[in-house]
Amino acid sequence: MSKEQLLLKIEQKRTELVEIVLKHGFTATPTIKVSQDLDNLLNQYNTGKSEKSLSN
Repeated sequence: MSKEQLLLKIEQKRTELVEIVLKHGFTATPTIKVSQDLDNLLNQYNTGKSEKSLSN
């Protein structure tokens, strides 16, 4: 997945998270799930970014 595609997914997941928080609250199970999904996407982005930095 390209960096641009990953950033798009991150933004979509952030929007989804905000909507779920407004509907269910911060501690609801759906909120936690989407938050974890967002964390995973951010980790993928940061890992890819750091790997490229190390190879330069």
